[in-house]
Amino acid sequence: MAAEDSPKHVAAIFGVTGLVGKELARRLTSKPEWKVYGIARNPDHVRPLVRSNFHFIKCDLQDPFEAQKLLSSLGDVTHMFWVTWASQSPYDTQMCCDMNKAMMANVLDTLLPIANSLKHVSLQTGLSHYVPSRGPFDDYDDDKRRVFDEESPRVSHEKANFYYVLEDLLKERLEVKRVAWSVHRPGLLLGSSCRTFYNVMGCLCVYGTICKYLDLPFVFGGERRRWEESFIDGSDSRLVAEQHIWAATNEDVFSADGQAFNAVNGSGFKWKEIWPTLGKKFGGARVPDDAFSEEFRYSEAMADKGRVWDEIVEKEGLVKTKMEDLANWEFLDVLFRCPVKLLATRDKADRLGFTLRYKTLDSILFWLEAMKNDKLIPK
Repeated sequence: MAAEDSPKHVAAIFGVTGLVGKELARRLTSKPEWKVYGIARNPDHVRPLVRSNFHFIKCDLQDPFEAQKLLSSLGDVTHMFWVTWASQSPYDTQMCCDMNKAMMANVLDTLLPIANSLKHVSLQTGLSHYVPSRGPFDDYDDDKRRVFDEESPRVSHEKANFYYVLEDLLKERLEVKRVAWSVHRPGLLLGSSCRTFYNVMGCLCVYGTICKYLDLPFVFGGERRRWEESFIDGSDSRLVAEQHIWAATNEDVFSADGQAFNAVNGSGFKWKEIWPTLGKKFGGARVPDDAFSEEFRYSEAMADKGRVWDEIVEKEGLVKTKMEDLANWEFLDVLFRCPVKLLATRDKADRLGFTLRYKTLDSILFWLEAMKNDKLIPK
């Protein structure tokens, strides 16, 4: 490649097969001025990205020797996007903190000494930054409803939140080099992937498909307040990816001291208002007049449905997946019984010029169709 044809920007996306990682790669590779390295433990076998400016690297980032070996040629990186996490242990444990810190440290140990043109590092965490994972929740109950902004304090009694650990590590390691960085905090992520541990779209799509196939009622199982009230912000993975890119390439936003942004759609939603529409989109899954049930648990109702899913995949000619590749029933049970409200303001991003918004129902319906087009669920 001639010097004048060399890419202006070089991205390294860690977690490229996840909900936001895929969207980052799609957007950046559509721009000729970008060269993109996509890093993950396994390649994406659902509509994999094949473009001349995209280079996939299969790497276990938890292995320091493998990270050093496979990433040592990435000295041309100008922008780093961290949209991954080690999910092998519960997220609210010290082990999770230690694993995620080690994984990021392995990458920084390799890249920082060689990436002399590094301009920006973008970190993704989430709205759980603002609330305790296990309680006490006295200061966060619904009667004391609050909307979190980026200056809302950390939870003082939280002993194990890997979001804090990663932010602190990034700040410490980038301070000497004075590299700009940002942290992005989405709410309920909406997108299409079979490589994501907390994937509400995968859960809903598998559940709706099985309900239709077996003629089961399409039920919301959770607490009544979570059915009737807005309690969490939706975050379209397209919006989150665009915000990452905006913060990484906008010099008016750059800060070597770090910038934090809530990455949310911008309009609230209630499950009771969108549930009937979801049922219709699953080929007419049967939605009862009262679709709410406080007793219903997805982890119990779906525990024996693995073979049913295998049958659907075979009959419909879908991409070969196991039910657990797409659906995490324990996560859905916890989400619909969330002990606190996770609502955030996006005023800061709006004020600085990032104004992209989505209605959450529109986001859900878009990604439902995307999963159909990706042949992850039947059309």
